[in-house]
Amino acid sequence: MDLRTVGGCLFDLDGTIYQAGELIAGAGETLARLRDADVPYRFVTNTTRKPRSEIVAHLAQLGIAASEDECLTAPIAAAAWLKTQEAQRILPLLHEPTLQDVVGFTIDRETPEYVVVGDLGEAWSFDILDEAFRALMQGAELVAIQKNRYWQRDDQLSLDAGAFVSALEYASGKEAHLVGKPSPDFFHTAAALMGLPPNRIVMIGDDIESDVAGARAAGLKGVTVRTGKYRPEDEDHARKISNAVLDSVADLPDWLAVAS
Repeated sequence: MDLRTVGGCLFDLDGTIYQAGELIAGAGETLARLRDADVPYRFVTNTTRKPRSEIVAHLAQLGIAASEDECLTAPIAAAAWLKTQEAQRILPLLHEPTLQDVVGFTIDRETPEYVVVGDLGEAWSFDILDEAFRALMQGAELVAIQKNRYWQRDDQLSLDAGAFVSALEYASGKEAHLVGKPSPDFFHTAAALMGLPPNRIVMIGDDIESDVAGARAAGLKGVTVRTGKYRPEDEDHARKISNAVLDSVADLPDWLAVAS
């Protein structure tokens, strides 16, 4: 692969650029080489545990300069989609700080039009799920900011929001509208922000389904990295889905034939 066929890159963050709060070896050098070669890139993430401003601040602490416009999060995408639906009243299942990325709506716990599900981590409870379930049964629609099955937390895997979205789908009989990865709308929004056609963009991530398969289905190229949630037993599946499987993001410039 080379820069004649790839015009820009999308990078997942947790598990791809950093892991357990620390920069993955070679990630900074990869971004610097792309920048020196005038290859545009954006950061795209399904995380709902922190707002975009905190993500950009964390990148800065790791030595990665990025503006908020260079970071597309699933909550930002959710807010944009809800506005296209002329939504007014929502019940968001989100950490309080992340609500700053979902603005322009009234939080309604009684008669919401949409139940918007993110990841509450340790804050999940029966009462929260039951409140959302009752809202759905009273007519609200279900929106999944993301449906990841699990994520890499420190040295082990942990449940992600997808398990709770599926529980609400099963109980209510309603199918969630997905706005984060692997939704094609999410990737097309990212492509539009870069001003590039999807087939000239490569998505780099550790999640074979949400990052790579989602990108391929949306017309992008996809690269799996063997960091984050990747496991050795994923190798065969990753090779079938991906344009390439790399040990880490540090190997990307050479795969793209970017000058050192």
